[in-house]
Amino acid sequence: MFGFFRLDPITRKRLRRFRGIKRGWYALLILLTATVLSLFANFIANSRAIAVYYEGRLYFPTFVYYDMATFGQEDDWGFDDSEADYRRMREEFAGTGNWVLMPPIPFDPYENDFTYADPPPNPPDSRHLLGTDSQGRDVLARLIYGFRISIFFALSLTLVSQIIGTIIGCLQGYLAATFDILSQRFIEIWSSLPFLYVVILIGTLVTPSFGLLLFVMSLFAWIGITYYMRTETYREKAREYCLAARSMGASPFRIVFKHILPNALTPLVTLTPFQIVAAIFALTALDYLGYGLPAPTPSWGEMIDQALQPANRGYLWLSLSPFAAITITLTLVTLIGESVREAFDPKPYARYR
Repeated sequence: MFGFFRLDPITRKRLRRFRGIKRGWYALLILLTATVLSLFANFIANSRAIAVYYEGRLYFPTFVYYDMATFGQEDDWGFDDSEADYRRMREEFAGTGNWVLMPPIPFDPYENDFTYADPPPNPPDSRHLLGTDSQGRDVLARLIYGFRISIFFALSLTLVSQIIGTIIGCLQGYLAATFDILSQRFIEIWSSLPFLYVVILIGTLVTPSFGLLLFVMSLFAWIGITYYMRTETYREKAREYCLAARSMGASPFRIVFKHILPNALTPLVTLTPFQIVAAIFALTALDYLGYGLPAPTPSWGEMIDQALQPANRGYLWLSLSPFAAITITLTLVTLIGESVREAFDPKPYARYR
């Protein structure tokens, strides 16, 4: 299975060349680190404790609900059936032998903090490093969760669109004839549909979700890659190794995916980072317009929309935080894309006779 897509020497040289392009290599490491850390966002920004040691027993409340009665707490009205207050518990356990391990940011992205004398939004301080938004929610926590949603939405959309576009493009180039003509006409008609209107129409009928947005955008995102893969397949299928495989009785599936596709990956690899950028832009724009993920889902687009409201334009931290996050993320992805394009440039490996 692992030898099915064995890398050829030229591809290995290109990967080594990419690693030698420091700006792209370091950008890839930074983005991968941030993506992996975002998987553990619940342990980085959360109002629930990571671990609690109480009366000889260890609790892990991150994904488990514990009420106040479990830890001997009561609220201001004497009730103990609501969720435990872990931040208050950390102060109460001081010097008792019990302890509470809280995340670095002890607030979740949905929690409202109205403990300040002034109404929200509140400026950055030691309690909220990037301040709070107009609903009293921690801006840094929402940025972290928003990054996780954006990057995994972009990766999922890119993966789905590339799989569909690669299969259709390769079949167009290899089968050609009637299939190519009919599929091209279908793509031309389908690509003429207004994508934004389709999303707005669906958003008025049902509540958008991560899966629904991914499905709707995947219906259109695969079209662009078909043109590149179709052209590459047309070129590669006329080479000697494909003719030899066909003369030896290889099946069309084997010829396309064993022989042609590994030699036609250059446009696919080169376009991937830029498709990720486009996907992040698209999700942010839909959230900004109100047709993306429903509130109160932490989203960069929703944060920008909130920051640009007339009542919030004087609070600079609301606008600088999401714009800075988007700029840094897209800059890293763009650096990776430019480095990949430079590393996979066929000119250094071309031979003219």
